[in-house]
Amino acid sequence: MTSDDFILDVSRIRDEARQKMDAGPVTGTYGLDREKVISVLNDVVATEVVCWLRYTRHAISATGIDRAQVAAEFTEHAAEEMQHGQRAAERISQLGGQPDFDPASLARRAHTDYTAPAEDDLKSMLEDNLVAERIVISTYQEIARWLGDHDPTTRRLIESILEEEEEHADDLLDLLSR
Repeated sequence: MTSDDFILDVSRIRDEARQKMDAGPVTGTYGLDREKVISVLNDVVATEVVCWLRYTRHAISATGIDRAQVAAEFTEHAAEEMQHGQRAAERISQLGGQPDFDPASLARRAHTDYTAPAEDDLKSMLEDNLVAERIVISTYQEIARWLGDHDPTTRRLIESILEEEEEHADDLLDLLSR
């Protein structure tokens, strides 16, 4: 037998699966500190909620000649940010944690800032949201690298959110270039 041979001890896995059944999907083969992953994901939840709040505020308050197009983009992004937060919260629950939506700590835990430029300053709104998307892209890339092969489910979640955040940044750059 070479070191590349793959041998799966199904009997051992079956026995281990019957132990600690209240842990749900988290098995003994989970490769990271579950509490740390939950903490990181709760920061993702906070980030996504703050992004939802910022986009929603900008969509509602925007005025000016390009308001309809920009507000529609902000509204679409806001809905997607809320979905991201919900998906991260669901993963926290799967890992046996409690999603933290506490309004008192959201801004402190978020990777991005909430901004409220003047209602007629669409350029600042676009720039603020682009900066936020770029921050999220960088932080989520780091999270995905940290998760690596130790938690592929959470990594795929972060990567799928990351893909949409990159699309948001591209959309905002297009609007800024007009």
